[in-house]
Amino acid sequence: MPYPVVASGWHDFYILAGTASATLVGLLFVGLSLHLRIVVTASEVRSLARVTLANFGAVLFVALFMVIPEDWTAAGLQLIGAGLVSLAVAAPSLVGAVRSGEWSFEMSSMQRVRVAMRFGLSGLSYLAIIAAGILLLASLAAQTISIEEYDPKSTLVVPQHPVKRAKYPFIDVHNHQYGLTPESVDELVADMDSINLRIMVNLSGGYGERLKENVAILKMRYKDRFVVFANMDFSGIDDPGYPQKVANQLEQDLKNGAQGLKIFKNFGMDLKDTKGQRIHVDDPRFEKVWEVCAKWKVPVLIHTGEPWSFFQPQDSFNERWLELKQFPQRARPPSRYPTWETLMTEQHHLFASHPKTIFINAHLGWLGGNLAELGRLMDQMPNMYTEIGAVLAELGRQPRFARQWFIQHQDRVLFGKDVWEPTEYYYYFRVLETADEYFDYYRKRHAFWKMYGLDLPDDVLKKLYYKNALRIIPGLNAAGFP
Repeated sequence: MPYPVVASGWHDFYILAGTASATLVGLLFVGLSLHLRIVVTASEVRSLARVTLANFGAVLFVALFMVIPEDWTAAGLQLIGAGLVSLAVAAPSLVGAVRSGEWSFEMSSMQRVRVAMRFGLSGLSYLAIIAAGILLLASLAAQTISIEEYDPKSTLVVPQHPVKRAKYPFIDVHNHQYGLTPESVDELVADMDSINLRIMVNLSGGYGERLKENVAILKMRYKDRFVVFANMDFSGIDDPGYPQKVANQLEQDLKNGAQGLKIFKNFGMDLKDTKGQRIHVDDPRFEKVWEVCAKWKVPVLIHTGEPWSFFQPQDSFNERWLELKQFPQRARPPSRYPTWETLMTEQHHLFASHPKTIFINAHLGWLGGNLAELGRLMDQMPNMYTEIGAVLAELGRQPRFARQWFIQHQDRVLFGKDVWEPTEYYYYFRVLETADEYFDYYRKRHAFWKMYGLDLPDDVLKKLYYKNALRIIPGLNAAGFP
């Protein structure tokens, strides 16, 4: 319960106790000033005055601390402080009583009781105040949990329609597979069948011999179930012949079975030339690469930058604070990286400069939280498509506007997931296919909010799941799709 709410129940009591203590302290000072000579010469009177002042002062301080609204932590610390100060004020009198012989074992029982009542109980009351503060702080510590530990279970009762298999067979245009063997591919296909994943695009195809190996292992027995995208070789990037070399390699990779090109996020952020200069997303050295893609009519799936929040201060206002706490290396401080706006400007310039090349802007172009701007860019650049990998959390918190946006741009959005974990696809299906309300997302660091279903129309869902991919990725087998 908040501190001010609890304290207000005792407010009148604290006011009364504080007023009485302040009055008595004032009377004590008046009495001492009227009998100053006795106080100075009589040690017993002086001791009694000090203890009495400490007693009244302790009550006054406690009352003031509890009346002034702060928080329970401050109240606990103030109680400890009041007890310690009172004890320090009274301590000389308590010790002096023993040293002066006012307290001794030769006393009668009644004398001991009288001195104990005068000094001992006062000391115990100060210790009690200190103990109360300590207990209060200990109680608060026991009640405090971190944001990672806080995981409330909803008590909301609404219709639930979990989906473990997509309504239609779908194509995942954003996936990564590594170290595959014939046996692991068999297991992979079985998992794909369980969720109705008809075609998977492996974006981590590599180049040269590695590309050929990946194509062979995936298409050996499942030639229509997998697509492999090539990647670029950045070695020798400052060589005069590099632009032609990298374009020739891509063309050879396409002849060896690649059906597209994937650009990873290091391109534009971490990739540097031999002089330590950052390679811009729209670097002219790659003009020939984009021309090859246009010539072969293969798409470029490009991942530029990171979520906007990764480039912002890691403070209490940052929506991705938890993720940055758990993965500090994901922060993109201005001392080491260009701004998010710089990266996006370079990317959009690249798209506009190559209208004949199809670009699939990964992760909704990190504009899932600003779909209106993403739509504006798509209207401006007809060669720019996008996909929903790893940004479901953005869509699931704005179901009405997101649904409207999908309908408006239904010919330009593809299904993607990114990390391969079959059970996580269930959440994608539920957000896209149902009208469910207020259900959990699968990764807290991406979304501390709940999800809502978009309930997309069937014709829009089919385009998202497979029709758009069949149209822009060459060589896909349309058999098996409605």
